[in-house]
Amino acid sequence: MTRPRMRPWQRSGFPPRGPHRYQLLVDGGTFIPAMLEAIETAREQVLLEMYLVDSGTTAEHFIGALAAAARRGVDVHLLLDGFGAQGLGSAERSRLTAAGVRLAFHNPLGWVRWRVALFRDHRKLLLVDGRVAFVGGMGITDAFDPVARGAGAHWHEVMLALEGPCVADWQRLFADGWRQWGRDAIAFPGPATPPAPTTPDGRVLGHVGAGGQAVLRAVLAQIGKARSRVWIATAYFAPTRRLRRALKRAVRRGVDVRLLLAGPCNDHPAVWHAGRRFYGRLLQAGVRIFEYQPRFLHAKMVLCDDWASIGSSNLDHWTLRWNLEANQALTDPMTVEDLAAVFRHDFTLSEEWTFAAWQERGLRQRLLERLLGSLDDLLVQWSYRRALRHPPSAQR
Repeated sequence: MTRPRMRPWQRSGFPPRGPHRYQLLVDGGTFIPAMLEAIETAREQVLLEMYLVDSGTTAEHFIGALAAAARRGVDVHLLLDGFGAQGLGSAERSRLTAAGVRLAFHNPLGWVRWRVALFRDHRKLLLVDGRVAFVGGMGITDAFDPVARGAGAHWHEVMLALEGPCVADWQRLFADGWRQWGRDAIAFPGPATPPAPTTPDGRVLGHVGAGGQAVLRAVLAQIGKARSRVWIATAYFAPTRRLRRALKRAVRRGVDVRLLLAGPCNDHPAVWHAGRRFYGRLLQAGVRIFEYQPRFLHAKMVLCDDWASIGSSNLDHWTLRWNLEANQALTDPMTVEDLAAVFRHDFTLSEEWTFAAWQERGLRQRLLERLLGSLDDLLVQWSYRRALRHPPSAQR
């Protein structure tokens, strides 16, 4: 298929904008009610883009809010990933469309499209009335809800609410995805283009059809400039060689480099063991590694000095090659300090590995790392070769 003409922002990325109002929302007990309230008070438009959606109590709350909004005349668009939303039942889908919700699926699974089945929409985004955006790493599933899942068992996640000119850039990302899978254009409330920034304090990191490369490029640039701290939290640790090198160089400059990673509580043990094969050399280089203990850590956060990034990207090989990703970068001092406080608290709830302790780990753990790490290496090499032969933009 002919490669579509790219818009200027798709080639160069979105510019810094501001000023914004930010609010950090930690865990589902905070962000789920805030998102539902935003939908329930919407007057013009609701745009929701999600990867992981499962039928359950949390989905019922969102379906009820979306359906009610559509029935009162709000323009509601729901864009779900064709793989991640397999857990949403046909009855729930019918209720949404019957209420007037516009429902579309990114890259639906099927025999006709099996060659591009790995290209997924991993973004998590809620836009209401062109006024507020919620971005981060959540899914519409009971795993994130402390009420449905049970206190102490829900996944640890962080979402960011923002108001300001970057909301229009998030609308553009949603519109490009919808144009392909929803098959029509979207009219947005508010100004067509963001006003000129007076105090830039944020930037959308994302491109259409470019995986998570925009996020990784921005993070690598900030790591290269960091002078005091580089703190990264990610749920699935499969770092690229460039990222590992950048972390080691930062340590050599005297930067406090810390990784906050999932511990024994996780949803993909094989991925966890495979990712641990990178610990040894990073620890030896001086990178501090913390494994979060109480619950599954699903958050995707980066803090480099006074620059922060929150969104959907795990900064791994898979999100770079196969997934649509997007993060919000920000430099607002109060929000940066709030995020630093989240990191500090999570470090106290984690087990820190030392290089000496890592060398003493058991034989079973070493075998799992080698076996599952080798399998992961083979999959990554295969994905790189396939991505070169079949680039995502050529599959549209």
